[in-house]
Amino acid sequence: MTRKYVSRALRPASQPLYMDESQPDMRDMPQNKAIECGWGRIIPAQTYETPTGIAEALLNERPGQRDIAFYVLRPHLVVNHAPQELFLDPSESYRRHLGDYHPKRASRRGFTVRRLRTRSDVAAINALYRSRQMVPVDTKRVWRDRTSRETTWAIAEDQTTGEIIGVALGVDHVEAFKDPQHGSSLWSLAVAPQAAHPGVGEALVRYLLEFFQARGRAWMDVSVLHNNEGAIALYDKLGFQRVQVFAVKRRNAINETLFTQPVDDEGDLNPYARLITEEARKRGIHVKVIDAEAGYFQLELGGRSIICRESLTELTSAIAMSRCQDKRVTLRLLREAGLKVPMQRLADGSAEDTAFMAECGAVVVKPVEGEQGKGISVNISDEDELAAAVERARAYCDRVLIEQFCPGQDLRIVVIDYRVVAAAVRRPPEVVGDGRSTIKQLIKKQSRRRETATGGESSIPIDAETERCLAAQGFSLSDVPEHETRVTVRNTANLHTGGTIHDVTDVLHPELKAAAEEAARVLDIPVTGLDFMVPDPADDTYVVIEANERPGLANHEPQPTAERFVDLLFPRTRRND
Repeated sequence: MTRKYVSRALRPASQPLYMDESQPDMRDMPQNKAIECGWGRIIPAQTYETPTGIAEALLNERPGQRDIAFYVLRPHLVVNHAPQELFLDPSESYRRHLGDYHPKRASRRGFTVRRLRTRSDVAAINALYRSRQMVPVDTKRVWRDRTSRETTWAIAEDQTTGEIIGVALGVDHVEAFKDPQHGSSLWSLAVAPQAAHPGVGEALVRYLLEFFQARGRAWMDVSVLHNNEGAIALYDKLGFQRVQVFAVKRRNAINETLFTQPVDDEGDLNPYARLITEEARKRGIHVKVIDAEAGYFQLELGGRSIICRESLTELTSAIAMSRCQDKRVTLRLLREAGLKVPMQRLADGSAEDTAFMAECGAVVVKPVEGEQGKGISVNISDEDELAAAVERARAYCDRVLIEQFCPGQDLRIVVIDYRVVAAAVRRPPEVVGDGRSTIKQLIKKQSRRRETATGGESSIPIDAETERCLAAQGFSLSDVPEHETRVTVRNTANLHTGGTIHDVTDVLHPELKAAAEEAARVLDIPVTGLDFMVPDPADDTYVVIEANERPGLANHEPQPTAERFVDLLFPRTRRND
C-alpha cells in the first residue's frame, strides 16, 4: 500500500491531514473525533480540517489526563497555534502490516491473555500503571466503555496467583473514525515489575495483532518514546517498521520531562528520590539537587526550605534516626511499649549463640546497622551455617544480631505523620522454570527485567546466600527446573535483592495498623517503614522486626505515599482529594 502526504495547497479544504491515493474519499469520516482511552484522549488528526482545530482540541485536555494528537501532518503549525502550551512529542512511530503477519505457535507459559472482564481488572490496571509511573485511568469511564468496539483492553493474568501482570490497549480506527485505510493502533503497554514470567509484553502485542488481523485491519501502529530501547527492540523483533508519523501533546505536569530538561541533575536521582521531587514540582515547589548520587535534594516554597535524603528529612531527629538504625534499640523500645517483637541477642561467637538458636528453633542473622537486606541470612538452624552467616553479616557491621526466626509473610507498613499510608506484602524473589534454562540463567534474566522496571534499583544477587537458599530446596545454580516450576532463590524479600511488593492496605487488620502507628510514636519518627512478620495481613497476629528511618516510597501503588510525604513537609499545598 502506497501512502503519500498531500499538501493542503493541493487538496480541497475539507480533506483530512493525510490521504492515500488508492483509498476512496475520506469524507465519510466524522469530524473532530476524540477517542476516549481512560487516561485521556487520542485525537486522530485525519478528522480535523485545520491545525488550529487540533490545537484547540488539545487545549481542552481535562486536568489529570493526557491527550495525544496522532497522525499530525504539519505538527509545527499545530504547535505554533499555542507554542507556550503545546509541544512535539519526542516519540517514534512504528507500523506492523497485518497482511504478512503469522501468529506464533502456541507455547506453554504460566499466564493467559484475555479481554478485560471485571471491575477488579480495572483497579489492577491502575495499580500496574502507577507502578510504571504511567497516568492512571478513569475507572468509571473504562468500565462503562468495556464493550465498545472502538477500544480493546488486553489483560495478562498469572495462572497461579490470578494477579494481573500486564495490560495493553488497542484502538480500532475503522470503528472509531471510519478509517478508509483500515488501520488500528496499540497504546499503553505495561508489564508489572514483579512479573516472573518472560514474554508478557510480546504476548500482549501479539494478542492485539491477531485480534485486529481477524477483524480485517490492514496494520497496527504504535508510538514509543525515542529512548525506550526495550520497547523498540520488541517491536523490531515483531516486524514493525518505522513510519513518518508525528504526535503533539499539551504541556502539563505529567509530561513535563518530555519538553524540559530535568531540574539540575534531577535525572540522576534514584527512583525513590525522583518520586518525591516530581510530586513536589507538580505543586510548584522548587527542587534543588544537592547530591544526586547520595539522594540529597532541597525543597523550597515561600520561606520554607527542607533538605531531604529520599524520604529522610530534617523533621526526623538524630535521636529517632539512631533508634531505627540500631536494631537492638528499636526492638527494646517497642517491647517496653507492649508491642510484640522477636527475641534477639548480640552474637559473640560463644556456645550461647548456638544455645539461643536451639531455643528459637531457627534464627535470622543480620548486621546491627544495615539496610537494603545486605548481610541478612534467614531461617538458620545449623551450627556451621550460623557461623558462616555471622561472618557474612560482619562484612557490613562489626556487631551482628541473632534473632528469633518468625515464619510468615514479610509485611512493610509505611507510616507518615503517625498515620498508616500504605501496607504491602514483600515476597522473596523466585524464578519460573522453562524446561531449558538453568537457575543461574533464569536469575540473570529475571534480574534484567527487575533492573529495567526499577531503574536499576532491584536485582537478585548470585552469592553464597542464594546458593544456601537453593540447597535447602535441593537445587543448585546449574539445575534446570521443569516448565512452570517455581523456585525461591532468596529467603529475604527486600526489593534491592529482587523481592516483589504487593499492596494489602485495604485488607490490613486494625490491630496491625494501630501497632504500626504506636511504633512510630514510640520511636518519635514522622516517616518510617515498619517491618512486620504476619501469618496474614488481615489477621491480628504479628511481630515487629525492625523500623526503617528512610523507607522507599516507590512501589506502593496505588497508595499515595509521595503525596502524603509532601503534605507533611508543605501542608498548605495539600490537595483536596
